[in-house]
Amino acid sequence: MWTVQCARCHQIATYHPTQWRCICGGPWEPPRPLPFDHRAIRPHRPGIWRYMGLWPFQRDPITMGEGWTPLIPLSAIDPRLWAKLDYVMPTGSYKDRGTVTGLNALREMGVDQVMDDSSGNAGASLAAYAARAGLQATLFVPAHASPGKKAQMRAMGARLIEVPGPRAQATAALLQALETGGIYASHVYNPFVLLGLATAAWEIWEQLGRAPDAVITPLGHGMLFLGLFLGFEALQAAGYIDRLPRLYGVQAAACAPLAQAFTAGLEAPAPVEEGETIAEGVRIGAPPRGREILQAARLTGGAILTVQESEIQAAQDRLARQGLFVEPTGALAMAVWSQVLRETDRVIVLMLTGSGLKSLR
Repeated sequence: MWTVQCARCHQIATYHPTQWRCICGGPWEPPRPLPFDHRAIRPHRPGIWRYMGLWPFQRDPITMGEGWTPLIPLSAIDPRLWAKLDYVMPTGSYKDRGTVTGLNALREMGVDQVMDDSSGNAGASLAAYAARAGLQATLFVPAHASPGKKAQMRAMGARLIEVPGPRAQATAALLQALETGGIYASHVYNPFVLLGLATAAWEIWEQLGRAPDAVITPLGHGMLFLGLFLGFEALQAAGYIDRLPRLYGVQAAACAPLAQAFTAGLEAPAPVEEGETIAEGVRIGAPPRGREILQAARLTGGAILTVQESEIQAAQDRLARQGLFVEPTGALAMAVWSQVLRETDRVIVLMLTGSGLKSLR
């Protein structure tokens, strides 16, 4: 039995694949805090599955070795700066952490066909793991999405439906299709995606031997941001760390509903127009988990920041000169690191989320 709770009304329920959100409209999440006990870690298991003993999976998982990505110092830039190379994944983005736990959960529930809407990385990840698991995937993709990402999805057998217009139109098209049936394997609404994303926090804690002072991540739908929050929250609840790291999310100024809400002191973001940005992975005008993201940023003493297009390009170039080739979205954390420094900081971690090969046209 897979128990979930609503992030809004806090109703406890048994998850069913056709009920992808609470009747109040809120997103499901795993019961909190997530369990964590270092004695349950299985070092011989590949990637994130070292933490499998903390999860309710009953079957051997479908996996491609995702997770346990390098955490390297960026001493040439600043001795306090570290980079978590989450673009070093089977499909070239951090999405694999959440896709694999989300899809394995659905597989245990007997699901054999899945649908999602994506601007690229989530769709590529779902296509890969669905192919690995022998499931059929249908993906609703913005027509303007990166050709390389769309080619990646098609190569792995996914059915692509390209939708003209803003990113939100792809979601609208999928929701309309769901009216006639189908399973929404959403990388945003599937609560078991968060199990995999929480491992980023646990890996950082293990690799450093301590919690960092701050973590900076790109912010679109904000699932990695929430996964980090849940992971560090679990460590604190279990007594392994004294305080939560400050969490900073970074949005492109052209599409920044969360940053605007944070600055205005709002509890939830208002939808905004999806402006043009080279960081297509964060071009999300109405993030469904916005309320929870704002709460997490404030609770940890972090913030939600914005960057201009020229700053994104400069950050991508600077990382490349350190041998780290990331897509524009993946460079957002580098663009703001100097803004979040405090005199007492010893370790700041940048989440580098997507390979630069994905942005080649």
